[in-house]
Amino acid sequence: MRTRPRCIGLWLNDAEHEHLMRQCAATGLNANAHIRKLIMGENLRPRPPDAYAALLRELSAIGNNINQLAHQANARGEATRAEIHAASELVQQAWWLVREAV
Repeated sequence: MRTRPRCIGLWLNDAEHEHLMRQCAATGLNANAHIRKLIMGENLRPRPPDAYAALLRELSAIGNNINQLAHQANARGEATRAEIHAASELVQQAWWLVREAV
């Protein structure tokens, strides 16, 4: 049995169809999924650029490196918790800025 047993037809003029196709391309959704999300009141945002995921991976790797350095510094007593926390906060802020920008 279908999970969506109701079907509705939708007639569009050329301009409306072009607009819908541009929106679908921007969000990365097909027309059915795009329209369903609009009907449910979701705020559709453009799909992030391909480099977005790579950038987040890099930020995560930087955060992991800072964490490893923090463990070593704490073990040796060469850095204060405040210094380590400040570095970690900077990475977290950068991560959120990237997320908000995209």
